[in-house]
Amino acid sequence: MRFVSTKGRAPSATLSEALLEGPAPDGGLYVPERLDALADAEVSALRGQPFTVIALSLGRRLFGAEVSVEELAPLLEAALDFPVPLVEIEPGVYCLELFHGPTLAFKDIAARVMARLLSRFVSAGRPTTTVLVATSGDTGSAVAHAFSGLPGFRVCVLYPRGLVTEAQRRLFTTLGGNVTAVAVDGTFDDCQRLARRAFADPDLRRCRPLASANSINIGRLLPQVFYYFHAWAQLPDAVAGVRRADRVVSTPSGNFGNLTAGLLAKRLGLPVSRFVAATNLNDVVPRYLRTGRLRPRTSTATISNAMDVGDPSNFARILHLYSGGDDPLAALRRDVAGHAFDDPATRAAMRDVYERRGYLLDAHTAVGYLGLKAELEARGGTGIVLATAHPAKFVDVVRDAVGIEPSAPPALTRSATLTERIVTIPDEYAALRDLLDGMRQ
Repeated sequence: MRFVSTKGRAPSATLSEALLEGPAPDGGLYVPERLDALADAEVSALRGQPFTVIALSLGRRLFGAEVSVEELAPLLEAALDFPVPLVEIEPGVYCLELFHGPTLAFKDIAARVMARLLSRFVSAGRPTTTVLVATSGDTGSAVAHAFSGLPGFRVCVLYPRGLVTEAQRRLFTTLGGNVTAVAVDGTFDDCQRLARRAFADPDLRRCRPLASANSINIGRLLPQVFYYFHAWAQLPDAVAGVRRADRVVSTPSGNFGNLTAGLLAKRLGLPVSRFVAATNLNDVVPRYLRTGRLRPRTSTATISNAMDVGDPSNFARILHLYSGGDDPLAALRRDVAGHAFDDPATRAAMRDVYERRGYLLDAHTAVGYLGLKAELEARGGTGIVLATAHPAKFVDVVRDAVGIEPSAPPALTRSATLTERIVTIPDEYAALRDLLDGMRQ
């Protein structure tokens, strides 16, 4: 397997090169050079299999010969050591609970696989690699935990000060050790811009190995393909046996890495017809799907804060996937529907599902649920929504919307008692550069 840049001006890369490089040298993002779909029999054989077996089958294809089966199997067993159940929350609507990992968010899955892959590729004696990551809520804690205490790595998490919940923040600001939490006086888009500037700084990269753990890194993206197949593999036989055209997946979308992984899964043979790009008020992509004009803008703060992204970097990968053919936009519209919802609609959905079904949604999953319902009402069928975060990470939002306070899992109870260690910087690249230079000492 080799990987090419979305901008098309960089040499193709191996998996190890792409993981260690992060963005491609031309500023683009790496994507698989080609994807060969699994045979129908191979897909059918995944039905009812454990998550790690499904991940191994897909990982062999996505990672190629650089990681042997003998290495990959225990790596995946160690990384994916928590349940990822599919729950029916109402007739025709299933919820894939991706929040049972150590930081209670879907990003645990990819971050834990990526950390182990990077550790396998980083040679002994190499200078310490700094993993630089920007977070709008959940990425930072997932990456920090995945690399915490891992020899040869130092982690720098950039987050917008005051714009992530206390529960989200404490999961990475209390780790210490090789993890540095950096509060930026700005938005997530500002944090992402600072990180991009660092990766484009040749002087900085000559001084230190630098790795990205945001979804701009292909290593974060590929493992997310696994759980789309895992969701389908858990559907009841009566649902899995219906026409492919009647199955829809709704993905709560902010930076669009998760949806990109779903579209890669579809290219690999995932038996679904369409995806829903479900967003909050930061509706750049749904607007593009309606108008054909992509207009990034400053992000707007919402109660589904991890999706508050006004300039989603991974959409470049989606555009690249659909760049062939006579009418790429029409092809994308056939596979993806865009829906956006404001905070009142999100709160109403959280309350409605809890009162009718006794199932508690966080705000991000509620946006995904609304998008799925809109698509099913328009076209019919059966759908899966990805539950991307545990409701207890958003106590205030859940209490306001539903009127109850979700019980805190042990991970949140533990982090609430620990001391936070935070460095605050202005939204200026010079401040980040000085901080990274200091971390090298």
